[in-house]
Amino acid sequence: MIAATIQFFDLFSGIGGFREGLRRAGNFVCVGHCEVDTYADKNYRLLFDTEGEWYCSDARTIEPERMPDFDLLCAGFPCQAFSIAGKREGFADARGTLFFEIARILEAKRPSYFILENVPGLLSHDKGRTFCTILSTLSELGYHVEWKVLNSKDFGVPQARKRVYIVGYLDFRCAGKVLPEPETNGAALVQIRAGSQGKRVYSPKGLSCTLTSQAGGMGGKTGLYDVGVPIKENTKLG
Repeated sequence: MIAATIQFFDLFSGIGGFREGLRRAGNFVCVGHCEVDTYADKNYRLLFDTEGEWYCSDARTIEPERMPDFDLLCAGFPCQAFSIAGKREGFADARGTLFFEIARILEAKRPSYFILENVPGLLSHDKGRTFCTILSTLSELGYHVEWKVLNSKDFGVPQARKRVYIVGYLDFRCAGKVLPEPETNGAALVQIRAGSQGKRVYSPKGLSCTLTSQAGGMGGKTGLYDVGVPIKENTKLG
């Protein structure tokens, strides 16, 4: 258990994956977030109490001197420029250059720690040169960096989703292994209703695919799941 409260900023926050994880860990307080997608931000605000927190929609317009101080920067920076599912244009894609917004904020704010997340394709992009540039940039800012590819299925999540996590810290006393080793191997999904992809139904107790090739039906990309969520009855007011 972490004794002291750590304040963090949620950059490229999406709907709050980092924030939920830190909430569950305990002793973390969010001081603000940044998200350009209005639909994602709307969901973020529904899921978390953001009253009084600092906010900016576009990371490129952030003025670090206006940001609150924080100990930890979290950033799942856009992956489309590096994903094997995309064109892999890297830094030639405007979304790929958003990493340098992270570097700009780190240089100005000097938080003690950061956690970055992206697709594993980042490691091999441009024969590794892109990842080398990222590591070199972070090192030049004075951070000690550890990175590792982790799969969500190894940590109790019913889904196989590999991501590379990059952890950085300023204090030499943090040196050593930070990222965890896998704990468990997920069980395969149990199919409870047969059919073509997009129509078959799975039990949520097993390990699911992340995405499949596009297919018809409501579950065309991921399949359908019987999650057993209770349905609330509609009520009339007045």
